Amino acid sequence: MPMPVLKKENIVLRSSVADKTEAIRLAGNILVNQGYVEPAYVDKMFEREALTSTYMGNFVAIPHGTEDARNLVKHAGISVVQIPDGVDYGDGHTAKILIGIAGKNDEHLAILSKIAIVCSEEENIQKIIEAAREEDILHLLNEVN
Repeated sequence: MPMPVLKKENIVLRSSVADKTEAIRLAGNILVNQGYVEPAYVDKMFEREALTSTYMGNFVAIPHGTEDARNLVKHAGISVVQIPDGVDYGDGHTAKILIGIAGKNDEHLAILSKIAIVCSEEENIQKIIEAAREEDILHLLNEVN
């Protein structure tokens, strides 16, 4: 049976991080700990961030590995880190939601489009920022088809 791309264990609520590096590491380590990626994938997330910021706007960042990191992905998956107080993401941006992405083949493209649809509406972003339960975020990200 294939691993679900997003499950309750991939979501961390009410996170408090010192900086962008700690935030990205947290998003990446969830993917490592849940068996989606090899530990080296987290380094590739930092490499990708060094090339260009993964900040998308509306308090959302989507850290992910570089193209050559695909061999480090065991299963397509996403992690969600909620940072209600926000973290400085550089260039004057504040991120309150980090969605870590591990893509395998082209599976992650469907995930990305789903996230883009949900996050295109500010009220949905607010719901994720304010979610009190992992299930609330799961429901929001899974109801879009």
